[in-house]
Amino acid sequence: MSDRIVRGIRGAISVEENSPGAIATAVAELLEAIKAENDFTLEDVAGVFFTATPDLDAAFPAGAARDLGWDKVPLLCAVEMNVPGSLPRCIRVLILVNTALGADQVRHVYLREARNLRPDLG
Repeated sequence: MSDRIVRGIRGAISVEENSPGAIATAVAELLEAIKAENDFTLEDVAGVFFTATPDLDAAFPAGAARDLGWDKVPLLCAVEMNVPGSLPRCIRVLILVNTALGADQVRHVYLREARNLRPDLG
């Protein structure tokens, strides 16, 4: 019996501008940081769910992930709720990973202005 189970890893990053290049750069930075902090391979990933605020519509975050080699991983994008006063130009992610890490060992990653979303994790 394996000691690995599926855990969710959260993260978010703000994007400088609504352009395909800025979105791709932000997705790469976020995914690389989450992988580094949680020590998993793409074979370990069960699926990834991205959301983007409504002001980011120049490219799909999942497309940027596929370009980074996440092409065998199930990826999905959606629009984040448009809550007044919320952080603009933000990409959020939930990565479902098969891991031996305990819930208290998972490292969620919030970068750039998105650090303000979860100051308790800073």
